[in-house]
Amino acid sequence: MPTARALDLTRLRVLPLAERRSLTRAEDILVPLDRPLPPVSAEVVNAAAEAAQRIRAARERDAQVILMYGAHLLRNGAALILTDLMEKGWITHLATNGAGTIHDWEYAWLGRSTESVEQNVATGTFGTWDETGRNIHLALLAGALQDLGYGRALGKFIHEDGCHLPSPEDLQRLLTQFAGDPLAAAVAELLAAQLRFDLPAGGHAVEHPFKQASLLAQAWRLRVPVTVHPGIGYDIISCHPMFNGSAIGRAAGSDFRLFAGAVEGLDNGVVLSVGSAIMAPQVFEKSLSCVHNLRFQDGRPPVSGHSIYVVDLQDGGGWDWAQGEPPKTNPAYYLRFCKSFSRMGGDMRYVQSDNLAFIHHLWSHLS
Repeated sequence: MPTARALDLTRLRVLPLAERRSLTRAEDILVPLDRPLPPVSAEVVNAAAEAAQRIRAARERDAQVILMYGAHLLRNGAALILTDLMEKGWITHLATNGAGTIHDWEYAWLGRSTESVEQNVATGTFGTWDETGRNIHLALLAGALQDLGYGRALGKFIHEDGCHLPSPEDLQRLLTQFAGDPLAAAVAELLAAQLRFDLPAGGHAVEHPFKQASLLAQAWRLRVPVTVHPGIGYDIISCHPMFNGSAIGRAAGSDFRLFAGAVEGLDNGVVLSVGSAIMAPQVFEKSLSCVHNLRFQDGRPPVSGHSIYVVDLQDGGGWDWAQGEPPKTNPAYYLRFCKSFSRMGGDMRYVQSDNLAFIHHLWSHLS
């Protein structure tokens, strides 16, 4: 049998991001707050109004309002609307996938994002953009020393225009003195990256002139927790010599625990899953199970009274999800983004809608 050999990613040839043909520009996509509402069906209008009412009630009880979103919500220009919702206290926690952070950083730094997957995979250039992979890894490696997960580390990096790195000597001293410390592995990863990729000690200035397009930066500024739930090998930062699954996994692990902490406060709260067919249902069900495990050990009841709004363009399989999940013989059973959330207790409603249109109408009811 042929022997499988690992690919040496350190040999990857990366290119300046400015050379990429980017398909979207921040200045074109960002939706200003004074733009007229897009036309939608009466069902979407009613669902947005109902969600707004439940969000108001949740915040009056100091319950969590969690937005889990896919990258397209950012690419569709919702950053200013969502920032306004955070500023007014309507959203208490953001959660996204790895792609959501890549577009977020590229818009903030370059003002452009998105590429042709088909064309660039064919030429071996898809995702091989130096600044994207380098700076996101730099943010995660530096943030880990402050016990920051993926979302907060990158949000801080964007908001503060870079980071500061200790000297290799200081890192070696920390490893010697605190070898058993939980952060020792993060210290070792940063030290190895500094030596391998010539990352000097001191300030690393990376200006982000388009911060208004970054949800991560705005969440950091507003002290709204933001968590990132990536897959190893899912995102273009894997196509870079600095690719470090340990750093990504450590940051994502920290964020999973932080997200579960938000789910702990979900009684009578609201979950908005907008344009996330895989990450949101998968992460939410595991987090809720962890919360229940700990609650039951303490003799406390399960999470209750929460509302879940699942928003996607797909038709929901033609199934009325208010009835619960369909039988396995029905194709709708295999729509994970509906099925998983229908099993999570509370009141789940599926809304077939463009994600930006729903969020814009929701914002109008909360303004």
